[in-house]
Amino acid sequence: MDDETAIRTTGLTKRYGEATGVFDLDLTVRRGEVYGFLGPNGSGKTTTMRMLVGLIRPTSGAVSVLGHPAGSARSLAGTGALIESPAFYPHLSGRDNLRILAGYAEVPAARVGEVLTEVGMADRADVRFRSYSLGMKQRLGVAAALLKNPDLLILDEPTNGLDPAGMAGMRELITGLRQDKRTVLLSSHLLTEVEHLCDRVAVLRQGRLVADGTVAELREHTGGGGLSIRTSDPETAADLLRARPSVRSVQIVDGELQLAVDPAEAADINRLLVTGGVDVHELRQHAASLETAFFDLISDRQKPEPDLAKVTER
Repeated sequence: MDDETAIRTTGLTKRYGEATGVFDLDLTVRRGEVYGFLGPNGSGKTTTMRMLVGLIRPTSGAVSVLGHPAGSARSLAGTGALIESPAFYPHLSGRDNLRILAGYAEVPAARVGEVLTEVGMADRADVRFRSYSLGMKQRLGVAAALLKNPDLLILDEPTNGLDPAGMAGMRELITGLRQDKRTVLLSSHLLTEVEHLCDRVAVLRQGRLVADGTVAELREHTGGGGLSIRTSDPETAADLLRARPSVRSVQIVDGELQLAVDPAEAADINRLLVTGGVDVHELRQHAASLETAFFDLISDRQKPEPDLAKVTER
């Protein structure tokens, strides 16, 4: 592995009996970038992350982290991770939990206070963990991941349970990590956050990589845009539109239909809805968003063969 690569997987596969969690995954994460890891529940994101830190072993394929085998002492020395829910001693304070971890990791005790401040937990550091809210637990989990001042940070839904101020703080933290030339692998369901934070994005569906590229490249997958429609009956309109072959995906967001479709079809789509008994109140073209591209990529209309085309070559 060259010095420019933080993570590389080749043909990475994990099977659980007859079920496949991850299939033939080829992934490259460059050093110093924030890499978004997207997919619906059950798509294989967390399974992949667990393989990257050695919590589970792959069935086949190869995986290297920071130039060393995944799960090895040398790779883990430079990696901090928050995968699924953070686990700490409930009867101890946040500070004492981190002191224990710092001792095991041979990290200077002064580092504990630094990371608590970094994640905005200094004022609650001496409260018992069991009294923490979900958002506070997530922050402490991120603080634990930062203890070793790692070159690579693997974060699985780090904004889970955070209020808007907490999410803004997490965004600022990740932006600072990028400026320090550290690498972040970020899994999140908040696509707007990913869109603004990530240099490149991978999308998984049913354990397979279906797209890998910059946000702009993924947007191009949708043809560069689509249509937004407000109607008298969004649910009926969605059913009519999903039956139209040229409409790649349909989502209802705040009562508005978001279509991945060629905007040139606007007149035909308007006619289809009106003929189907649905009044059209507004129809306009919109620029493609990461959310539109994401739903298009994971749509059931995507072919599930192993050789699904990637957006870019790596």
